[in-house]
Formats: sequence, C-alpha cells, structure tokens
Amino acid sequence: MNIKEFFDLSAGKWFSHRTSHHLAFQQFEDGKSDIVVEILATDRPEVIKLCQRYEISPSSAACSAKVTWNEIMEGNQKKDSGSSVLVSIPDVDNPNEGKFLQEIGSTKETSIIGRYKIGSDGALTLTTEYENVSAEERLWFASPNLRMRVRVLKRSDGFSTASFTSEIRMGGIPSTKKVSETANSAAS
Repeated sequence: MNIKEFFDLSAGKWFSHRTSHHLAFQQFEDGKSDIVVEILATDRPEVIKLCQRYEISPSSAACSAKVTWNEIMEGNQKKDSGSSVLVSIPDVDNPNEGKFLQEIGSTKETSIIGRYKIGSDGALTLTTEYENVSAEERLWFASPNLRMRVRVLKRSDGFSTASFTSEIRMGGIPSTKKVSETANSAAS
C-alpha cells in the first residue's frame, strides 16, 4: 500500500471511539467522534496555501485530504469540532516515506510539519514535533471498514498521554475497486 492508497481507503464517514491514558496522573478518558475524511485534489487552494507556507511546490504532493470531526469526551457535555487539511509530500528516492503537512483549523489555525512512513504491513506511522510536544501515531486497517490508531504524545515537562482509537466506517467501503483490493490484501 502507498500513501495515496491509504488516503483513498480512509475516505468516508467514520465513527470513532478513543480511550486515552494520562500516564502521569494514571487517569483514563473516553471519547467518541464522528469523522469525515474527504480526499482533496492537490490543486485546491487550501492545499496550495499549506504547501506554500513551507516553501514546498504543490506539484510534489502525492495526495491530500480534509478531515472534519465532532467529538465528545466522557464527563464533558460540550462537543468539540474542527477540521484539518493533510498533505503528503513523498521523498523522491523513497515514496513510502516523506513529509506530512497538517493545518488544524478548529479554534485557532495551527500548521504542523512531520514525517510519514508506510510500512511493509500497510500501516502508516506519523511523527511530529511542535512547540514542546512530540507525537507518534500508527494507523492501520484491520479490515476495509475498521481502522485502528495508537498514539503517544510526550511533552517536554514529562507529561505523556497514550491513546487507542478504533474507527468504524459508516456505510460501505469506497467504490474504487483498487482501494478495496488494497484493503483486503492489507488485512490478510
């Protein structure tokens, strides 16, 4: 699987359930979200703007997506919602690795640049460092309609959070036959 196939397979509406463990406080937290992943053409204005922010040619982008979410955490009746634009820029000599650009536009606009790697098992690993936080996230498909994520956030003050998320596609898999075949081979 390559980064474009991973993005294509991720397209659609998902129900997400996340459990987070705040290691310093030994506390757990549950959250539920509705997530929509929309594939964007790499010539869309928001993709071009994000690439230009990092002085990267938009023509070098392999794929991009917009992720929109509505989330509620256990014990908190207030919903959190937002969106994010994601752009992958493959390394010239190894397209299974590259830069990962992200713009988060929930309450305040934040841009992040990180790295991605698609493993031989089809799992996507994202690593980012921003301000005083480093994050590593691994995403994979257990089946075409079930995606898993594990994430570890570490702050420079020693505070760490680990989370596990399962995401279930609401509706069928994307209609593209190639994407379906890719998911089936990744799940085998």
